[in-house]
Amino acid sequence: MGNQTSSGSRWRDLQGVALAASCGEGMLLAVVPLLAASITSDPRAVSLATMASQLPWVLLPLLVGVVIDRVRRASLLGLALAVQALACAVMALAVHAGMLSLPVLMVIAFVLVVGQVITEGTRGAMVPSVVSPDALDAANSRLLLIDVGVVRFLIPPLAGFLVVWSQPAVGWIAALFTAFAVLLSFRLRAVDGATTKPTGRPRPLREIRDGLHYLVGNRLLRSITVAVSAASFAWFMGYATLALYVEQILHLDGRGYGLLLACTAVGFAGGAAMASRVIARLGYPVAMRVAVTVEIACKLLIGVVPAHWSLVAVVLVVHSAATFVWNVGSQSSRQRYTPPELLGRVLTSHRALSWGMAPLGAVAGGLVAGALSLEFVWVVAAAIQAAGVALVWRNLSAAGFENARLVAVPVNNPD
Repeated sequence: MGNQTSSGSRWRDLQGVALAASCGEGMLLAVVPLLAASITSDPRAVSLATMASQLPWVLLPLLVGVVIDRVRRASLLGLALAVQALACAVMALAVHAGMLSLPVLMVIAFVLVVGQVITEGTRGAMVPSVVSPDALDAANSRLLLIDVGVVRFLIPPLAGFLVVWSQPAVGWIAALFTAFAVLLSFRLRAVDGATTKPTGRPRPLREIRDGLHYLVGNRLLRSITVAVSAASFAWFMGYATLALYVEQILHLDGRGYGLLLACTAVGFAGGAAMASRVIARLGYPVAMRVAVTVEIACKLLIGVVPAHWSLVAVVLVVHSAATFVWNVGSQSSRQRYTPPELLGRVLTSHRALSWGMAPLGAVAGGLVAGALSLEFVWVVAAAIQAAGVALVWRNLSAAGFENARLVAVPVNNPD
């Protein structure tokens, strides 16, 4: 009973860390484009700040995975959060002193997202250590809702209000949130006590290869990564041109665009409420196959249904809910079927391979829209995702999950 109580306390602490950290980084990342626009009116220069905030997701996940599997995860989490808190404070000081330039803002954004890459990967690798295997789905649902819901939907409106009231206040409040996350991370120091760490001299390239080899060599995990890569490419094809679709096809202004983005938040919240129950009732193979099929159908519908905002709104709600169910099943599968000593590298390798398709999808969406039409972008996106899923459909079966279970090292191994 004592161990269960301890695990429950650590799970609450991990949720607290995720919530506080997401509030801090979400607040600062939301105002980076606004601060850049206050520095210069050149759209090319403003885009550099956004680029700086995305580069760590392209450059660092594989190396971060090696670090996660080599050091005490709670200590790494605390260190990354402390660096984020410092970056927030530096931003506040620079604004207060009138020294915030575009290069300074780019460096701050880059450092903040380096911390985000580390903290999200580390938290994902720590989940199997603080919850039982049968609670993974509910735990991942909660963390996913915190990470995405707070960073993308809840905090940005507050940050927009604060930046109008006082630009330095945004940095100071973000620093306070992140500093609180640092304090909570101290309570997680015992989580990695039983985790086997690599010994000997670090060999980053070899250790990265080991993580990639396990991800690619495991048929189920490889299939999930292929499906997510196709979905990432397809979604960003549409998302990159969504603002133009709203303006030119639906004939709505910025408020309408905001409303449709809010619909994705509603869908995400609905998915969070039902994901673990859907997976428990249907099982991983059926739940994930149904979810990805719904995603494809939704993309196709946006391209072919009559262009009315209410129809598109409903489709976006359903699409986001299905995506949430898939994401919970996807993350839980990697945690269940990966040896603990490889978990950090497998999680970040998956992220690097799948998220790396996002910018390519965005470029492809622009090309298709320019050559054909804004509606046809969604039809092509649905076709590309369907082709990717078709390649791995057999491996997402009950037999595929059972084979992964038989060859996997159980999570929460006490030895």
